[in-house]
Amino acid sequence: MRPVHTALAVLVAAVWGFNFVVIEIGLDHFPPLLLSALRFLVAALPAVFFVGAPKVAWKWVLGVGLALGVAKFGLLFTGMDAGMPAGLSSLVLQVQAVFTALFAAVALGERPGRVRLLGMAVALAGIAVAGVDEGASGPVLGFVLVVAAAVCWGVSNVLTRKAAPPDAMNFMIWVCTVPVLPLLALSLLLEGPERDLAALRALDWSGVGVIAYVAWISTVFGFGAWSYLLRRYPASSVAPFSLLVPVFGMSSAALVLGEGVSGLRWVAAVLLVGGVALTSLAPVRRTGGTVPAEQVAGGGAGAAAEGVSSGSPAAAAGASPDPSGPLRTSGAASPRRA
Repeated sequence: MRPVHTALAVLVAAVWGFNFVVIEIGLDHFPPLLLSALRFLVAALPAVFFVGAPKVAWKWVLGVGLALGVAKFGLLFTGMDAGMPAGLSSLVLQVQAVFTALFAAVALGERPGRVRLLGMAVALAGIAVAGVDEGASGPVLGFVLVVAAAVCWGVSNVLTRKAAPPDAMNFMIWVCTVPVLPLLALSLLLEGPERDLAALRALDWSGVGVIAYVAWISTVFGFGAWSYLLRRYPASSVAPFSLLVPVFGMSSAALVLGEGVSGLRWVAAVLLVGGVALTSLAPVRRTGGTVPAEQVAGGGAGAAAEGVSSGSPAAAAGASPDPSGPLRTSGAASPRRA
């Protein structure tokens, strides 16, 4: 890769990593489901009027929109609101690569080889270590919700591969339109109209900045830049940069939010990132007739900003916009109350 494109790939990873900190801050302004709905609303409008009609069947747009936008981000934001630290969230979400590989083996006939199986085992060991650390220092519910978000991300990745969108940006913008109404309905039902209205009435420049970052910088810029790189270079050259997302996520959470990083968390980080690298970059043996991940979306194996991946699971890591809240120490915090 040219130096300028290497710098762009690192910048995107930094944007996605810092996005967890921004979400953490945003959760002090908005209920989690409302924040997620606003994020997709602002990301979709007015862009949806300029990208043309969807270039894949509506069933794929709806499927990915529900799995990624409603399920994955709804669970992620709710888990972080329940006390899951921003830095740890950026790390744990990487296990989506394992779930993507598992679901792809079933749905796409992508048989994992020994190296990939080893990577999955190492990554799951990292999740176990992170779970022990979080169970000893923070709320387990938030941890479970973020892991569930990673499962839903894996589902959306496989659906995206099946859809094989010819225009990744067009697909992403239309996917962003799907979660808005379901998330708003869930917010009204579960978070209550009073809490939602109070958050909107109290909207200030900080809240506006959060929405602008997670919608335009993390989603539109991040996804657009990542897709640009995947059109120019092989996925094997671009995908590894996504492994920097938890590095930026954990370091920025420590610097901005004061989150501590325990010894166990460092062990979990090494295991998870190493396992994801093996899982994502190892070759795949195919048994079916579906298009290989590396050939989806114009030859790119990963196409995701905030969660859409049309290839390598590693390339999709980090969207969690892709955190919010008061300063947290040692990664633990009590759940917020409305």
